[in-house]
Amino acid sequence: MERRTIGAAALCVGAVGLGCMPMSWAYTGSQQRGEESLRAVNAALDRGSTLLDTADMYGPFTNELLVGRVLKERRSEAFVSTKVGLLVGDQHLVANGRPGYVRRACDASLRRLQTDVIDLYQLHRADPEVPVEETWGAMAELVAAGKVRSLGLCAVGAGSGRRAGARLHDGTIRLLERVQQVFPVSTVQAELSVWSTEALDALLPWCAARGVGFLAAMPLGNGFLTGTLTPGEGFEPDDPRARHPRFTAEMMAANQPIVVGLRRVARRHGGGARPVTPAQVALAWVLAQGPHVVPVPGAKRERWVVENAGAAGLRLTAEDLAEVAALPGALGSWD
Repeated sequence: MERRTIGAAALCVGAVGLGCMPMSWAYTGSQQRGEESLRAVNAALDRGSTLLDTADMYGPFTNELLVGRVLKERRSEAFVSTKVGLLVGDQHLVANGRPGYVRRACDASLRRLQTDVIDLYQLHRADPEVPVEETWGAMAELVAAGKVRSLGLCAVGAGSGRRAGARLHDGTIRLLERVQQVFPVSTVQAELSVWSTEALDALLPWCAARGVGFLAAMPLGNGFLTGTLTPGEGFEPDDPRARHPRFTAEMMAANQPIVVGLRRVARRHGGGARPVTPAQVALAWVLAQGPHVVPVPGAKRERWVVENAGAAGLRLTAEDLAEVAALPGALGSWD
């Protein structure tokens, strides 16, 4: 697989990463099976998808334990990314950016991951009760101590302190400019996909101008862009898509032209032994947004991991990119 060098720390990773969250947290809990997930992580490493993205809150804790079972045998082949700063409460999440907590959380993640160093330690959310400089300073101390190699920031949510008339990621950029004064940011993780392109406006250019890597979260639109979801089929109660405004039966049907367009592009590239899929076109589109961009699709089955890794070898033409750009914007139940 193509390798990409991202961030101030010159991190080298496979062009397509693996989001491990669905293996242990959210998304159809009845389909989460440990052994199947282990096969998926191993398949990712076999195909060069070296970036394994997890977090202490996924489970909570069980996702890091699962990844740690693979790292125990294959640590040298993996680039380990985990996160700190969010605690799972009773039906809600709580930010915790206190320096003492950050230090303890890092040690706990190291134990669960069965490693002595984390390649990328990301701040999941800034704590509104703690100056972000203090949290980031504690994370920088972990780099100095040799427990962490680089630091990243996850974009704030759409409803987090957003000012009237502001672009979606203005708040994240303000945070980035503050923490950059303390210690270099190596990566930013934010949603980017064919149907969620807001990061292209300001956040992606900000990263490109500063040599900061961009980890594209949800590059397959929470599974919609794979073309495998049936409108009206429904989701399990613990699946966040059951409450997502783009995943009502009506909106899934209304957004089908996006998948149809991806299939059309896929057919033009599908002359080999294995057909090209809409998911691979969606990932190739993300990869085409810049050499510092690494999509991190979530998956819990070996089949999907293999398919996603195959997108690294798909090169979209200028015609393909123009056709994808001309697809209709995604609709939600508010539209």
